[in-house]
Amino acid sequence: MNDIYISPDIKYIGVDDKDIDLFESQYRVPDGVTYNSYVILDGKTAVLDTVDLRRCSQWLANLENALGGRKPDYLIVHHLEPDHAGSIAVFAEKYPDATIVLSKKASGMIGQFFSDIVPARMKPVEEGETLALGKHALTFVMAPMVHWPEVMVSYESTEKILFSADGFGKFGAMDTDEPWDDEARRYFINIVGKYGAQVQALLKKASALDIRIIAPLHGPILKENLGHYIEKYDIWSSYRPEEEGILVAFASIHGNTAKTARYIAEELRSRGATVVVSDLSRDDMHKAVADAFRFDRMILAASSYDAGVFPPMEKFLNHLKAKNFQNRKVAIVENGSWAPSAGRIMRAALEGMKNITICENSVTIRSTMKECDKEAINAMIEELLAK
Repeated sequence: MNDIYISPDIKYIGVDDKDIDLFESQYRVPDGVTYNSYVILDGKTAVLDTVDLRRCSQWLANLENALGGRKPDYLIVHHLEPDHAGSIAVFAEKYPDATIVLSKKASGMIGQFFSDIVPARMKPVEEGETLALGKHALTFVMAPMVHWPEVMVSYESTEKILFSADGFGKFGAMDTDEPWDDEARRYFINIVGKYGAQVQALLKKASALDIRIIAPLHGPILKENLGHYIEKYDIWSSYRPEEEGILVAFASIHGNTAKTARYIAEELRSRGATVVVSDLSRDDMHKAVADAFRFDRMILAASSYDAGVFPPMEKFLNHLKAKNFQNRKVAIVENGSWAPSAGRIMRAALEGMKNITICENSVTIRSTMKECDKEAINAMIEELLAK
């Protein structure tokens, strides 16, 4: 049983998954992931979310231990995605008298996952509706498109806990010893990032609540310095740069574009800039996406390929567009041995994004960087660094 403490009446019954290699079959999770679930023990007993079916047996053991022989009255479903709702059918069969509480939108979608959950077992709830459990009560707040349309969060008013669904989540098992920001950023930008306006709407609702604990569906329970986490979410969801710095993202075929990109990075560092370099062919693509949102400036360096741009760069740009990348300054470096085309493709992709300033001074390398290219590189750097 997990020994994570919340309060005498609210128990953590979530589980770690350290065997998973890719979260949502695309995001690397070298330190695993948590599937968080909670139980409120009161006059009525409420279970808050299930877990991925991969860890159902362990979760059921945690649940039974927390219940201590009681039967749950309610299952609260904040989000229907299978990593949280995957064990609903198992729960429903084991506890046939429990009522399933979910948003109205979720009540219309649940049959797409579980055909045997009958309407008589469901209690659809609306914005602001409250479920009294005894001295504890849950008030439901709708959070459509954060990041599915049926999502809701709930606020427990006695102990002032926000059960935030996927909001404020983070990659990594519970015992992962690392700062919250980096993996929370990678999680947010890649999974929720497209829906900044909807996150802003939820933050506005949350600002009216007295929140002392944030209990997400992934990652640690947040009990201290809540202003830090809320500030990060405000920055990320409003597409503002988090800090001054430059991501140098390159896509190189034979290594010559890589050499150019690394030379540029060292030149930038020599002038006092914070720089992160990402090899889009080998490094974590989704971390590069998160770093693009983290910093206020970026350099894209890519080889020309089939009259276009080398595919790892094309993939990166597609990710940025999908996540609503905006409000940044970008410089372009292309490489081409006979008919350079990468710069044109990268520029066109950036022009399709909102409020992107593209440096007028771009750089074209012919096969390998030469001494004569450094003048153009310096001009590009000066323009990128200019306020």
